[in-house]
Amino acid sequence: MKISLNWLKQYIDLHESPEEIATLLTATGLEVEGIEEVESIKGGLKGLVVGQVTNCIPHPNADKLKLTRVDVGTNEPLPIVCGAPNVAEGQKVVVATVGSTLYPTTGEPFQIKKAKIRGEVSEGMICAEDEIGLGQSHDGIMVLDTQLPNGTPAAEYLQLSSDFVFEIGLTPNRADAASHMGVARDLKAVLKRELKWPKVNDLKPAPNSKGVDLSVENTEACPRYSGLTIEGVTVQESPEWLQKYLKAIGINPTNNVVDITNYVLHAIGQPMHAFDAAAIDGQKVIVKNLEEGTSFTTLDEKERKLFAEDLMICSEKGGLCIAGVFGGINSGVTEKTTTVFLESAYFSADSIRKTAQRHQLKTDAAFRYERGTDPNLTLYALKYAAQLILEIAGGRVVGQIHDIYPQPIENFLIDVSYSRINQLIGKKLSTREVDEILAGLEIQQENKTEENFTAIVPPYRVDVQREADIVEEVLRIYGYNNVELQPTLSSTFLSEFPKKDADSLQQETSRLLSGAGFNEIITNSLTKHQYAEASASINSEEDVHILNFLSEELNVMRQSLLFSGLEVLERNIKRRQTDLKLYEFGTTYHKKNNKYTEQSRLSLFITGAQAQESWLDKSRLVRFHDLSQIVYQLLNKFGIHQLDIEEASSDVFAYGISLSYRKKPLVHLGKVNPKLAKLCDVKQEVFYADFDWEALQKYYPLTIDFEPLSKYPEVKRDLSLVVDKSIKFEDIRKLAVKNTGKLLTGLRVFDVYQGDKIGANEKAYAMSFFLQDQQQTLTDKVIDKTMQRLINVFEKELKATIRR
Repeated sequence: MKISLNWLKQYIDLHESPEEIATLLTATGLEVEGIEEVESIKGGLKGLVVGQVTNCIPHPNADKLKLTRVDVGTNEPLPIVCGAPNVAEGQKVVVATVGSTLYPTTGEPFQIKKAKIRGEVSEGMICAEDEIGLGQSHDGIMVLDTQLPNGTPAAEYLQLSSDFVFEIGLTPNRADAASHMGVARDLKAVLKRELKWPKVNDLKPAPNSKGVDLSVENTEACPRYSGLTIEGVTVQESPEWLQKYLKAIGINPTNNVVDITNYVLHAIGQPMHAFDAAAIDGQKVIVKNLEEGTSFTTLDEKERKLFAEDLMICSEKGGLCIAGVFGGINSGVTEKTTTVFLESAYFSADSIRKTAQRHQLKTDAAFRYERGTDPNLTLYALKYAAQLILEIAGGRVVGQIHDIYPQPIENFLIDVSYSRINQLIGKKLSTREVDEILAGLEIQQENKTEENFTAIVPPYRVDVQREADIVEEVLRIYGYNNVELQPTLSSTFLSEFPKKDADSLQQETSRLLSGAGFNEIITNSLTKHQYAEASASINSEEDVHILNFLSEELNVMRQSLLFSGLEVLERNIKRRQTDLKLYEFGTTYHKKNNKYTEQSRLSLFITGAQAQESWLDKSRLVRFHDLSQIVYQLLNKFGIHQLDIEEASSDVFAYGISLSYRKKPLVHLGKVNPKLAKLCDVKQEVFYADFDWEALQKYYPLTIDFEPLSKYPEVKRDLSLVVDKSIKFEDIRKLAVKNTGKLLTGLRVFDVYQGDKIGANEKAYAMSFFLQDQQQTLTDKVIDKTMQRLINVFEKELKATIRR
């Protein structure tokens, strides 16, 4: 969404710089993604100044050229060769100095350089209108009538002003901010300044006149409909000021009537539509539904088959417009129009959203209607637009000013507690601060006590319907940055709320991963069906298909976080960011036996170098164990230690393992199958871990078990085993745990050997066994007996050879 600063200043006094305003808007939730300077004349006439010709003589080597001296406010007049027939001594002129760039009305831009013309030095250019983009005239140079001092910027003489346009990434819930007035409301609350609504005078229809009649048959889809008729209008090009505002936000002017409807839409947020009254058969507008399959041609000249649920604006003989979405080709305003029927309505958001989706139509009006507009604004907007039409296009209001509103939409009433506001914000605000913020947001209060109140929320704030929403409104205006982080915030939270909390667990996990050098990503839940078809481990029959998908690339819900994560890796790698550690909390979606299920997952990705190369250490590529290390660290955080390890069977991995706890699979990790990585154009090695986040949360300990440090020493014994190469470390670990009871406190592999000193199908593990008794000091006899028992078990169960 684009917002013009000059336009915004009509509704609120602003003295801050564009950058300061952008910061304020972003802090309130209207994130400014960019600021663009829009110049009324391209280049803004930078480097062009007012000058005075102090001397003018014929050029000695050219009949049509003259040598001039021009005072531009510097120490010495500039020598300029000029070919204009009307240049003369004493004139005030526009001078382009050396280094400035001119943007002519026709042709390519060019830069002014110091030059020699027929042997004479020229240090600038005296300009004509077309040479600086002001007009079409090239009969001669511009001669100025001004007393401004020489050297004054030409932009100042011509009273040119730049505009700044904010690109706002509007979130779907903030329909109230989809206009200049909506943005001004937030600035009003933050800056505590007054809004300046455009003044609208009462309209008095011509006596004994007749306009277009109106009826609404479907009041559920159209709770309010306002309209009036203006005759005697002259449809032509809009005035310059109106065109300038529309062009600033990227809208091409059409004609004065259509431009006014667009202007009102973007000014105050109320969609408008103007009909050529001559196209309304029977001079009656009827808001109703037409039969299924009815043909209707829209403004884009496409014939569409209507659905029975589509709300239509009709005449007595047929459709004129798809209500709130798109106009018809035969009812629009053209240069031949003399009488206009002007519509301002409030349509059901659900009705418009479904219609726009069914017909795949995305318009400015539908964008606002499907999110929720202000039912109390229709009549004001109607009169405002009509007033502008009367001023710009002429004419007079005839007939009745219609306003059909059988069942007024009520305000939202929300019971709110001051203590709840403070609890959710994490800081104690005074009741006065809360009341002032809510008043600035046009949220009134009733039944007010020292502890509670009832908030009266106007219906245009469709996103504020719960106590938590009120708290969010207070917080975004008070300022997120004004809430200090307490050093004991985490411990206080856990002590006051011992109940297991999913959000807190996710925050704790995020802190652990971020501290380990990972960056969080958030990816789209929509993906393409080809991903599921590429992997045998992902059942494409379980895909949840999107009925009205916008793209083949986004036509199903994802069954795995793998491919969306690979797409992020691909985007970064192509931008030379090859060393990546990423994590994502996300949801996967499945359809089984016509039942839809969702699963919460946590994914980890590592690729590229483990660390940057330095004078101290050489760089190396990440390995499987770099990923497994952080996986085990995370599992330890959740109090999970005794894990069952199996080789991963999924074709998602080239190799990997699956970790289970109490026979419940918790995480699969390994190297991503290169064939799947290449689907996302990722050619380097990627290691991936997929956690069952819901299962993981179940095991988080509400209480932490601990025991005092043993006062008896720990003993370490090393052992080297030669076993068949098919024997895994997990097989050895399970046997060791089973045959040592509580004495074994740790087991570590410090070397693995395969080579010519042992058999081709063998490998040697060098391991350290850590033994400790919590009740007494271990004797050599007990230690030797335990180690001999392990040796016997390894020789018997694993056919191991002990290297002595």
